[in-house]
Amino acid sequence: MEVIRDLSRCPAPSQGSAVTIGAYDGVHLGHRGLISRVLDEATALGCASAVVTFDRHPAMVVRPESAPKLLTDLDQKLELLATTGIDYTIVIQFDEARAHESAEDFVRDVLAGCLRARAVVVGHDFHFGHNRGGNVPLLQRMGAELGFDVVGIKLVSAAAGEAVSSTRIRVLLAEGKVDEAAELLGRPHEVRGVVTPGDARGRDLGFPTANVAVPSDIVLPADGIYAGWYERPDGSVYAAALSIGRRPQFYADAQASLLEAYLLDFDGDLYGEPARVRFVCRLRGEARFESVEGLVAQMGRDVAQTRTALGLGGGPSPTQGPWPGEGAEQGG
Repeated sequence: MEVIRDLSRCPAPSQGSAVTIGAYDGVHLGHRGLISRVLDEATALGCASAVVTFDRHPAMVVRPESAPKLLTDLDQKLELLATTGIDYTIVIQFDEARAHESAEDFVRDVLAGCLRARAVVVGHDFHFGHNRGGNVPLLQRMGAELGFDVVGIKLVSAAAGEAVSSTRIRVLLAEGKVDEAAELLGRPHEVRGVVTPGDARGRDLGFPTANVAVPSDIVLPADGIYAGWYERPDGSVYAAALSIGRRPQFYADAQASLLEAYLLDFDGDLYGEPARVRFVCRLRGEARFESVEGLVAQMGRDVAQTRTALGLGGGPSPTQGPWPGEGAEQGG
């Protein structure tokens, strides 16, 4: 897949292209359905295939006070799009000037000019351009003039049999339903961040955890304890008990939730490393215990549940130290 970030370098394929447009946050199964139709159209027409997307969510410019948090950052989105078989992804810089561009100008400049569109595939309720003035009927009118067909389809997951949207997935994550979100994403929800130092409480207690600093504009699941996977920069993947929360056992007034990961059967230093964390299932909500000993006992049960949830069966398990999200900090 070729990524075009500068419209002055548009491919303008001689055979034309089949195109889809959108924020593509999450590149979920509904998006993949659209892309599959684009590939079918490209094959039938003997032309290139392309995705037009944006360097940020348009809402971050148009209505920043209510812009949604993201399921994927731009790098993740491009990595996921690269797995679909699409030929080109055009990344539009979405700034104030672009926000005030009319839908008609966008169609002429990007779809007809940059990509020589012969087919445009979008969601049936897709809107674009200044004041959301562009939609499927406008595309159809302009397509008749500029020489491209328009296909508007409903974003449905064949597996789940329901309408799929990034908004719906965000709601599921906010409810801690990471397994249901994964059904619509087609994979576990993944967040990325760098492992940062904490107050070393976990190391002192013999139970080090990785504090993963996730960017504030990325969606985290609801506070709670999860089973999941942790990937290091070298590609090695570890089963992990994950905690998102404000650590009520030790902090009464924490202002923000923290993601902490305890890597099962791992001994090493993770400080400063980029991490990729994938959520498989929720084990329970965050809680405050009457004593550290009660917390320790629950942690042992959580780790055992993590092994079971990830299909690992029995194996070594910790015997001391508090559950990371409810009291411990990263020790590496």
